[in-house]
Amino acid sequence: MDIALEFCDTFFFDHVYAAVAPLKPVSFSPISGAGNWTLSDIKAASPWHFQPASSLLSFAPRDVAWLSRFPRDNIFRQALSLFFIMWIAGAALYFTVSSLSYAFVFDKSTFNHPKFLKNQIRQEIKQATDAMPFMSLLTMPFFLAEVRGYSKLYDVWADEPFPFYNVLQFPFFILFTDMFVYFIHRGLHHPLIYKTLHKPHHKWIMPTPYASIAFHPVDGWAQSLPYHVFPFIFPLQKFAYLALFFFVQIWTVFIHDGEYVADSPILNGAACHTMHHLYFNYNYGQYTTLWDRLGGSYRRPNEELFRKETKMGAAEWNRQAKEMEKMVQEVEGVDDRSYDPEVDDVKKTK
Repeated sequence: MDIALEFCDTFFFDHVYAAVAPLKPVSFSPISGAGNWTLSDIKAASPWHFQPASSLLSFAPRDVAWLSRFPRDNIFRQALSLFFIMWIAGAALYFTVSSLSYAFVFDKSTFNHPKFLKNQIRQEIKQATDAMPFMSLLTMPFFLAEVRGYSKLYDVWADEPFPFYNVLQFPFFILFTDMFVYFIHRGLHHPLIYKTLHKPHHKWIMPTPYASIAFHPVDGWAQSLPYHVFPFIFPLQKFAYLALFFFVQIWTVFIHDGEYVADSPILNGAACHTMHHLYFNYNYGQYTTLWDRLGGSYRRPNEELFRKETKMGAAEWNRQAKEMEKMVQEVEGVDDRSYDPEVDDVKKTK
């Protein structure tokens, strides 16, 4: 995240902080002896000195970087900047990937499912956008600690701790986070906290890509913890971390896109995750079915989902709806969702 912060500082935040909190002018320079401080004097007297975040990619600061009362290494400035970076960049990534998935992947026939909610996409987007600033605030301390050098992120590939680690770090990260997301996700289904924290995400029985981060903010933050904890425990190359960060966001959209491509016994893809949204207590994993199998919570997706002629058929939908209604009574009690009345009318006439 220090690379992203350096980029944003150079092209945006330096100008903002210089305008909002400008360095107070001094009438006499003790360094040059001149009547007013010069830019060279300011740079020489500044406690902050530019050090590139990476030797592989760097963004040299302009003069404006020294013209704020809050230098780049000020912890409060860093915290505020990181908060806005996460919020704005996260929103941009969410809308970009979700919209592309919605336009080119998502099966619009899902709108006719009896459990598709009235104005669902609008509700998904609202819940996601409402949660974003709070999730960013909760996550910011991890990125702040990274920027201030407390993580085990390393810069150049040659700094790998042992041979082939640059390659092994990717599956290691996936396996580590898959395991802990499973246990956190399963814990969020505990009756004591489910209705408060995790039920908002289960409002979407047949989710669209826009449901990918439509969470209660504490729920979304909790399930992201393994990703942020990993680089404080294990070495991780900086650009690998950025790549994995984008991968996680994209994968989260893909498992909500309703396009059941792979009938894989290993991957926890969209079909497996649809089973989770329909039947609640199955398929808690993020990437693989490993921990669901070990934990006895794996449910193989219905075969009908992988056949185009039956995937969106009334028989399969009615079967899903009936079993889902039983699970709702078991897990939540009363179903307080508001389904699309037009879909209900169509269902009744069939």
